[in-house]
Amino acid sequence: VQLQACGGGLVQTGGSLRLSCTLSGGTFSMYVMGWFRQAPGKEREFVAALNRSGVRKNYGDSATGRFTISRDNAKNTVYLQMNSLKPEDTAVYYCAADRTSTFYNRSPGGFSSWGQGTLVTVSS
Repeated sequence: VQLQACGGGLVQTGGSLRLSCTLSGGTFSMYVMGWFRQAPGKEREFVAALNRSGVRKNYGDSATGRFTISRDNAKNTVYLQMNSLKPEDTAVYYCAADRTSTFYNRSPGGFSSWGQGTLVTVSS
């Protein structure tokens, strides 16, 4: 399984970005998908995850109310819509996938496949 993330960039405080992550080499609809992020000098942090159908979602404290995770099983793609961005959202964002995990698993160890990361920088 390979994951390819894109959509990161430089944005001003209060702005929006949409990250995308496409899965190849597997049946996308069989995977629980998640987003994590890692800022310099910090541990990898859970952002959001959703179940195989996309109906059930779980958000980390930093994402609740501002970020929206979604998926399009026809396009093998998971999205992370990020609104009202803050400088503290600056990090490398990683998408993750796992066939046996659950949407409420917030641990990086619960996901077996990872994308390469895409950098999000929010300027103040």
